[in-house]
Amino acid sequence: MEKLLIVDDSPEIHQQLKWGLKKDYRLLQAKDVGEALRLFRSHRPKVVTLDLGLPPDADGATEGLRGLKEILSEAPATKVIVLSGNEERENALKAVALGAYDFYSKPIELAELKTILQRAFHLAALEEENRGLLQATQAEQRSMSGIFGQCAKMEEVFTTIRKVASVDVPVLILGESGTGKELVARALHDNSLRKDGPFVPINCGAIPENLLESELFGHEKGAFTGAQSLVKGKVEYAQGGTLFLDEIGEMPAALQVKLLRFLQERVIQRVGGREDIEVDVRVVAATNIDIQQAIGGGRFREDLFYRIGVISMELPPLRERDEDIFLLAHLFLHRYSGEFGKKVRGIGQGAREALRSYAWPGNVRELENKIKRAVVMADQPFLEPGDLGFVDTAPVEEPAGDAQAGMALDYEGLTLKEARQRLEKELLLVALEKEDGNIVRSAETLGVSRPTLYDLMKKHGVQSG
Repeated sequence: MEKLLIVDDSPEIHQQLKWGLKKDYRLLQAKDVGEALRLFRSHRPKVVTLDLGLPPDADGATEGLRGLKEILSEAPATKVIVLSGNEERENALKAVALGAYDFYSKPIELAELKTILQRAFHLAALEEENRGLLQATQAEQRSMSGIFGQCAKMEEVFTTIRKVASVDVPVLILGESGTGKELVARALHDNSLRKDGPFVPINCGAIPENLLESELFGHEKGAFTGAQSLVKGKVEYAQGGTLFLDEIGEMPAALQVKLLRFLQERVIQRVGGREDIEVDVRVVAATNIDIQQAIGGGRFREDLFYRIGVISMELPPLRERDEDIFLLAHLFLHRYSGEFGKKVRGIGQGAREALRSYAWPGNVRELENKIKRAVVMADQPFLEPGDLGFVDTAPVEEPAGDAQAGMALDYEGLTLKEARQRLEKELLLVALEKEDGNIVRSAETLGVSRPTLYDLMKKHGVQSG
């Protein structure tokens, strides 16, 4: 349900509009400009009705026009409908010249005002979707090897890639699961002097320990049971290009020693072989674990860390990329609606609220999967929370005036980042309690992988037992 901010110093007007509009909108009501701006900044409604005669200048228009300028300076796309008496027509026209969407002369006829409001919300939604599609198109044009983002933290990532790509040194990419570490590795390769050579990825955490050495370095014929022929490893296949060691933090200790020798001497020996084979590859590694903690706990060699981490870069989680959530959502929506032949035009208000408030433990990968699912499931031109797999709960009518300021409860005074982190921890605790500490079932409840759940538990200091 859309939010509508009503700014008027008349209790009768507030009562009339509350009675007539409460079934259609979530009403935010203010009696003066200060209260109106506080509510506007907290809730960001797309449409505002604004009386020009507000205290302390109830007989003039200075306060109303000041409120109009403040709102439009912070959110120029807001549709402000000025409510005025017939004798205030000149001021109403002045408000329109300053950027107000429309004006309506009192006394209010609810049926007429409802029509104006419907048009305003419809236009606001269309403009928002057009902005989203335009941003998505622009992002595709300036993307770096499939990496999209416009927030400050991602601009830092792009800057680092440009600086580091052409310098032939090892790079260690840090970040949670789903943040796009392999995409960054590919971007480093695509923008390097080795771009015409192969890019060879290997996930060190997905291959059993007894097979990982052979996958990396290859094996000779007869090296072990079943080794019926000579097989080259990933390192040799990456000759002249880039070797991407994903989840290197999961590499067994014994293999870390052999990898260190390769990095130091640039030679390998296949399993079962004695011949030194020279290789020329650039190594880019990635991990989602706390590498310093792993070193301190003896699970990862410090000397290997210094070899692979000549340059270290950290990718921000999606929950810290507020500006990018809707950009990415529109990108995925455009991609999959075309791929599946679905006529999905945009993202409805309820779905937008759900996307904005969700903690995204699975990061960009989870967002992409949710949008992909939503495009498949959607029956309407605009996505709804249920399409995304969120529970679509009925909105609660918000009280007017100062009472509304208390609606934030425990989240009062928190930044958006702090509120999301608190919500993330609360959801984690609820899932673990519900599943009696069972990691597998708790991960399924939250819709994340077990490694991601362990990361979240570590991040928030939560124990399973």
